[in-house]
Amino acid sequence: MTRIAFIGLGNMGGPMAANLAQAGHDVQAFDLSETACAAARDAGCRVADSTAQAVEAAEVVVSMLPSGAIVESVYLGDDGLLARLPENTLIIDSSTIAADTARRVAQAAKHRGLRMIDAPVSGGVAAAAAGTLTFICGGSEADIDAARPVLGAMGKNVLRAGDSGAGQIAKICNNMLLAVHMIGTAEALALGETHGVDPSVLSEIMLASSGRNWSLEVYNPWPGVMENAPASKGYQGGFMVDLMHKDLGLALDAAQHEGASTPMGALARSLYALHRQAGHGRLDFSSIQSLLRAQTDADQSPGVDHST
Repeated sequence: MTRIAFIGLGNMGGPMAANLAQAGHDVQAFDLSETACAAARDAGCRVADSTAQAVEAAEVVVSMLPSGAIVESVYLGDDGLLARLPENTLIIDSSTIAADTARRVAQAAKHRGLRMIDAPVSGGVAAAAAGTLTFICGGSEADIDAARPVLGAMGKNVLRAGDSGAGQIAKICNNMLLAVHMIGTAEALALGETHGVDPSVLSEIMLASSGRNWSLEVYNPWPGVMENAPASKGYQGGFMVDLMHKDLGLALDAAQHEGASTPMGALARSLYALHRQAGHGRLDFSSIQSLLRAQTDADQSPGVDHST
């Protein structure tokens, strides 16, 4: 049994902390949301009144926070957690943030004799609940190996991308690709439906053809095609549009920093920005289907010139 402090109990962090507790670890958790804390308590975690109380006597600290600014505010400064943790404590930050931020916090941790890895996740809320996440890690091999017993209680894959910050780079590359193939899948389904092809049938055809992809196979964006997908639950739960928009912004910032070309990533962010501005930021990111379906319907309406 390991004494673990868990900071951040949102859609992803809550089930991750629950899985640690169910694996027999002593988990002391904290979140600003009383509802999230109550759920963690019901799942077998002890709930702290503050981040400082959460890390008391902790051997490992795990955080799952919504932005780089919040990660820095939690860890850095005279009142931050780095100043409170004893030497050699292992810190696992599973937030998705800018690689430069991850490196800066990890360097500050190292300066204090602490070990820290960035370990953003892939798999979504369903995988967090099932304990089948993939952890994409940046840090030393020794520190990542030390984290494997803890990560193994929350996921099925622990992959090392490189040194500090590399986990974040690999994660935003993955999410940029995810956004692109989700949009492509939604666009194809909308096109087929306008020509009278049942989206369920079209999905089966594409799954058996060269268009097969994760969004189509695991996370179908058309309502009713896949029973347990967010699309069949009013696009509730899952990975929010706001978070995909944030991650695409991180990808474009990283591309700009190195002068890399990401035209598809830029277009994907523009479409998610449009969807978000329409008030859908808290829906699952597969709800981009509704934007593309509406656009296709508008393009097919009477009076639209399709000759060009």
